[in-house]
Amino acid sequence: MSTLRAAKTICDLKQWRVSNLPLQKLLYLSHLFHLGTTGLPLASREFEAWDLGPVEPDLYRKLKAYGSKDVPDIFGAEPYDTGSPERASIDKVMHDVGQASPGRLVAITHWDGGAWALHYRPNVPGVRIPNAAVTEEYQRIVQRAAERQQH
Repeated sequence: MSTLRAAKTICDLKQWRVSNLPLQKLLYLSHLFHLGTTGLPLASREFEAWDLGPVEPDLYRKLKAYGSKDVPDIFGAEPYDTGSPERASIDKVMHDVGQASPGRLVAITHWDGGAWALHYRPNVPGVRIPNAAVTEEYQRIVQRAAERQQH
C-alpha cells in the first residue's frame, strides 16, 4: 500500500500532470532518499532494473494502459500527510527534481554508481534492485556531494 500512497502523493503534487515513466523515476528517487535517511523503504516492494531505469513492477502494471498519458487517480489510497516522514522525503525530491523532464529523470537514475546501473542486464526482465543496493547508492550520492563541497 505504501507504493500507492507515495504514487498518489507525487501525482497530487504534480497536479495529476504526470505519466507512468516520470512517476516511476520520482517514486524511485523518493524511495532512495527515504531509505537513505530513515532506513525504511517507501515502496512496498523492491524496484526492478528495466531498460528505462528503476521500475516498481506492480505500479507499472497498474498504470501501463495509460502509456505516455497522464495517469488518473486509480490508486485507492490516501496521499501521505504533510509532516509525515514519507511526505518529507517526497517533498525533498519534488523540490529538487520534480520539474525535470522524463529524459532528465531517466539520466539521473542511470548514473554509473547507481543501483540501477549495477543491476541492469539488457534483455533480462525481472532483475531486482535490492533495497541494500539503493541504500548504498544514497551513501555514494552523499559522499560525492561532500567531496564536491571540499573542492
